[in-house]
Amino acid sequence: MALSRRVPDLGALELLLAVVRLGSLGRAAAELGVTQPAASARVRSMERQVGVALLDRSPRGSRPTEAGVLVAGWARQVVDAAEALDAGLSALRERRDARLRVVASLTVAEYLMPGWLVALKSVHPDLAVTLRTANSTQVAEQVRGGEADLGFVEGRRTPAGLNGAAVAADSLVVVVSPAHPWARRRSGVSAAELARTPLVLREEGSGTREILDLALAVHGGTAPPLLQLASTTALKAAAVSGAGPVVVSDLAVADELAGGRLIRVPVPELDLSRPLRAVWPAGRRPAGPARDLLALSRGAS
Repeated sequence: MALSRRVPDLGALELLLAVVRLGSLGRAAAELGVTQPAASARVRSMERQVGVALLDRSPRGSRPTEAGVLVAGWARQVVDAAEALDAGLSALRERRDARLRVVASLTVAEYLMPGWLVALKSVHPDLAVTLRTANSTQVAEQVRGGEADLGFVEGRRTPAGLNGAAVAADSLVVVVSPAHPWARRRSGVSAAELARTPLVLREEGSGTREILDLALAVHGGTAPPLLQLASTTALKAAAVSGAGPVVVSDLAVADELAGGRLIRVPVPELDLSRPLRAVWPAGRRPAGPARDLLALSRGAS
């Protein structure tokens, strides 16, 4: 049921209560930080709205009418309820702002999130952060299910049921051990050869696997994997050991490439770039520490 248009707003009720308590419109105006003419105009507007006189004004001050005493009593209950609501909402915000639940894909969690969280803790030193890792499909499921306040995924599209924003750029690379025959291919390999070669890959559902499968779809699709592993660390170990070609984020193998433990194999025909995205439930913007982490991640990109 909608409230009648004759119900004054909280500000008007607070003014009435201040006048009744202080016995003066001028003192009430000063206490509430408004001018006396503005307060007087608001009282007159309130009286027109409710349809009865609420105050008797005289050179000695302002006193409530009989109707004003009744309205002030009801107003006190309304203002008390509003103050209780405000206190409750503040408590909810404080509880929300005391913790942050984040779920991120392995690439983001291992190579970008540490720096972001250090910056976040400088803003919220008492914040308790829970960080879980999962593949991009699982990240989306957890955010949709309310298990995390903010998620980070790999891929060119925002998952269904979520809103998102690109926060960083990344690219996949094909790497092999120095002993692998491809390590001597200065011109790299063709997309068709990569497509028909069994590779060491991430599991289906990961952002890395999705980007590779999309890129190779027009070249015959991805061959059945030589190995299928669930972590970037395992992929790198397999590549260094000579198990076979590996497709992995360039963020993950920067040290191995610089140290010569892995060799990058160009694939000139393929675009393996991808955005890294923050995601949150559709129709609801991140708030509190989640909003601040989103801003930090976007500012660092």
